Amino acid sequence: MSLPHSSSSSPTPIRSKMARRVHTTEVSCIACEELGDLGAGKEGWLVDNPNLLCAIDTHCIALANRSVIVVLGWADPDQTRVKIRPELSPIEAEHVTAIEWLVFDEMRVVVAGTSAGCLLFYSLAGHLIHKQMVYPARIIRLRVRGTKRDLNHDTSSEEVCVVMPGILARFDGNDIQNMLQQWFQETQSQFWDQNRRSDDFENSHGKLPYQLWSVSKYGSCADAAITGIMPPPLMEIQVCTAFIVEQSSEHYFCGITVGEDAVISAFRLSEDKSRSFVGALLSKVVPATFSTIATFSKLLWRSEQTSPKKLEEKPQSFARASPLTCLKDFPRKGEKLTLSPSGTLAAITDSLGRILLLDTQALVIVRLWKGYRDANCLFTEMLVNKDTSASSSRYYEPTKSDYCLCLVIHAPRKGIIEIWQMRTGQRLRSFVCAKGSKILQPTYRFGSSIASPYVPLEVFLLNGDSGQISVLHRTL
Repeated sequence: MSLPHSSSSSPTPIRSKMARRVHTTEVSCIACEELGDLGAGKEGWLVDNPNLLCAIDTHCIALANRSVIVVLGWADPDQTRVKIRPELSPIEAEHVTAIEWLVFDEMRVVVAGTSAGCLLFYSLAGHLIHKQMVYPARIIRLRVRGTKRDLNHDTSSEEVCVVMPGILARFDGNDIQNMLQQWFQETQSQFWDQNRRSDDFENSHGKLPYQLWSVSKYGSCADAAITGIMPPPLMEIQVCTAFIVEQSSEHYFCGITVGEDAVISAFRLSEDKSRSFVGALLSKVVPATFSTIATFSKLLWRSEQTSPKKLEEKPQSFARASPLTCLKDFPRKGEKLTLSPSGTLAAITDSLGRILLLDTQALVIVRLWKGYRDANCLFTEMLVNKDTSASSSRYYEPTKSDYCLCLVIHAPRKGIIEIWQMRTGQRLRSFVCAKGSKILQPTYRFGSSIASPYVPLEVFLLNGDSGQISVLHRTL
């Protein structure tokens, strides 16, 4: 049966009323020639290549494959387009395995992790700022997070977490900021030699201090995170001596891992290598004893001075990691982990298509979703049911208390994106997304003041086939 054709004007008003609701707003399109080195131009290039990495900031995006990093910006009229080719070891077949942004108030850099366990810090101009070996193992992921001192948190903590198979490393944000400030000051003053060798330059600021833990008691991990500071053990013996008093300022961190042998594992991570009296005593006595013996031996055995040789750098020893609990449910395997801003919730995907919502403080699973194979999750903050007269005013600026924590679930097999209210709320939104898309989130911004206007978590959607970048709406 054919529909009657009308020669009058088309029913535009009716069509507009029945139009689909728009859930995203386009912010930019990154299609350019530079993406050709990453495989762009082929359908599904963004999601089908397991070696392709993405990291987004509010106005920039970094994409990388095994040997090339491309940085693209869209805020300025002169769009940033930088192609970086890191100097990697051909002997070890070293390649880029992780990438992330580090954003401070006045500085923005790209940090890459390699299969050999190195961190590479690059400026937006593509200059190598710092290179450091963490541990000779493949870096799986780089996580940047922080908490400010407020009514809910007694202490503030800003950090970069480096995830390797069965290993966690933590860099303090203040140490990284000091190193970057020194580099930028030297660059602006132009006092350093322009012909300086790259190997001397990358070590000119010294080695960044960090903590290192082995979390492989329950097997190698596929992903992991440091969720925040946790209290010391209740049964810990406090010895009132000069050796132990100095350790009272040490912190404990909670580490969560997901993997093949144990779906979820939890560890208490200590900043120092030993909390015992013997360990504290040895840490004071042994260095002094060794120094005395070394001085005495030089008086007995004097040898001819030889030219110093650069010794091979030894991996840093592990600090103490005490297992707390684990969940083993063969054949289920933990795959990916996503933390909430406060670190109190973690969304974990497994090999059976389930999503587990973990309370990282009580170490209890509080929610479960089924039927989401190959899903990706990100936390976001949205304005839910904010139709008050105050919020409708054009002069009203939403505060942190106005936003509701939600979980964004991208199910690529279903071709949809869902938004669920935390912790036990209903599904707030569900809409179709283009095939070959990926959800991304800007990194944590170091040093942002509590007094400054609150910037809620946002989630971006990158369509690899078209190059379009969109942001999810924050208002429901």
